[in-house]
Parts: sequence; C-alpha cells; structure tokens
Amino acid sequence: MNKYLSLIAITSVFFLNGCTAVLVGGAGVGGYTAGTDERPLGVISEDVSITASVKTTLIRDDQIDAFDINVDTYRSVVTLHGHVKNTSQITRAIRLTKTISGVKKVISKLVVIK
Repeated sequence: MNKYLSLIAITSVFFLNGCTAVLVGGAGVGGYTAGTDERPLGVISEDVSITASVKTTLIRDDQIDAFDINVDTYRSVVTLHGHVKNTSQITRAIRLTKTISGVKKVISKLVVIK
C-alpha cells in the first residue's frame, strides 16, 4: 500500500511540475528549466512523460527498490542512477525501462551495494 501512495505522490509531482512550466511560463523552477533548455517544449514534455512512466514502472515492480534509483531522460535517452542489491536488479531495471514507449536508449549508471 505504501508503494502505491508513493507512486501517486511521485506522479503528482511530475504533473504539477509540468503545469508550473506551462502556467508560469518563465518564472519558478519549471519555467526557468524550460527557458534555459535548448530542447523544444514538445521534447521536454516527452522526456518528462518518459521519466514518469519509467519511474512508475520501476515502483510497481516488486523485485526492485525504485526509491534507490533516479531516472533522467534527455531526448528519449534514459539514464538510471543509483544503487541496487544485485546485478539481476540492474538487468531487470534496464529491461523494464526499454519497455516504455518512446525510450530510444538506456544508460545504466546503477551500482550494486550490499
């Protein structure tokens, strides 16, 4: 149950952050990011959507502790940062990330910490 509440909270943050950039249009963190990023807004929006989908998929998985994994997306290339308990979790996180629509490439910077 705790995972689902966290999933809702994380998803809300992504959507609210996106609304800030659109509504504020240059002010605040979201607007500043969009204002200084060379990517078109459509690409930024797609990257945010991919990031949210990857994070949601990892949170839903019962074999991975997604709260130890950070997800960054730039031009549909997803980078996974953080730590996991074993190499099979790295393989699983990469495989799950590749299932997300729009993902062109996955870069893993995950490390095993026991």
